[in-house]
Amino acid sequence: MRWMLTLALLVPIAGQTGQEPGRPAVLVNAGTPMRIPSPCTEEDIRALSLTCPHEHPCPVYLELSELARLGQKIFLTGNLHTETTTVASILLASDDDGRTWYEPHERIRSAGLDQIRFADFEVGWVAGYFVHALPRDPFLLITSDGGRTWRRRPVWSESRIGLIEHFHFQDRNHGWLWIDRFSEGEAGRYEFYETKTGGESWMLRQISQQPLPRKGLPEANTDWRLRADAQSKSYVLERRAGTWQTVASFLIHAGECREAEAPPVEPPEPAPVEPPPEPPTPKKVPAPRKPPSLKPKPR
Repeated sequence: MRWMLTLALLVPIAGQTGQEPGRPAVLVNAGTPMRIPSPCTEEDIRALSLTCPHEHPCPVYLELSELARLGQKIFLTGNLHTETTTVASILLASDDDGRTWYEPHERIRSAGLDQIRFADFEVGWVAGYFVHALPRDPFLLITSDGGRTWRRRPVWSESRIGLIEHFHFQDRNHGWLWIDRFSEGEAGRYEFYETKTGGESWMLRQISQQPLPRKGLPEANTDWRLRADAQSKSYVLERRAGTWQTVASFLIHAGECREAEAPPVEPPEPAPVEPPPEPPTPKKVPAPRKPPSLKPKPR
């Protein structure tokens, strides 16, 4: 569910450190909701055909879907979106139990991330999809170094409508995923795949008009939870320690998409006014000559 909230008051923003060359920007958790940096670029506006004039920008919202823990590491999946358009996916990570946060994978335009699973302390997967009229072109982000780096692997080689409903790995290599194609075509709506390469490639095993049975459903985590908090207008990550305690929080209102302000249009300089041409000097007309007299001259 997307939280389409109009924020009249903003909660104080936690501090942010500077970004070192070649390293992701770090958010420092100072106990107040953190804001995701740079939720929208001018390139996003052009690529997504957004109409966000400088005077009326488009609000951008953060939507977080799932959490996963790996020792002291925490991972959150989700997306950034306007009221009408998914701007980009987002993957947040913390290596120190939530004290600092960074993005271990670049944002993917027009995409969202949701389910996240780990086979052990090194290998894990995140399910993703592109968002247009319907979800399409499902993919997995795969890590083999404990979430420090991720690589994207598509499920299909061609573009198709579909969404990963569920996936499960019994070890680093052997896994299954279930896809909903959202249409009752001849080939069926639901598809079941298997991999023995850790998600690098997939083999179609079954097609059905009815939902297919799943296995490996994740157990509910009773000690950690991620929820949207209306009072602070943020997503709150909490841990149970007798009572629920806040580990970190992120503002739902992440910022704005705003087109660059057009430079002021200066009125054109008036064309120089040339003086009217002087009238030509009239030519002198010689006096008419008298006709010769017809009287005879005296002798």
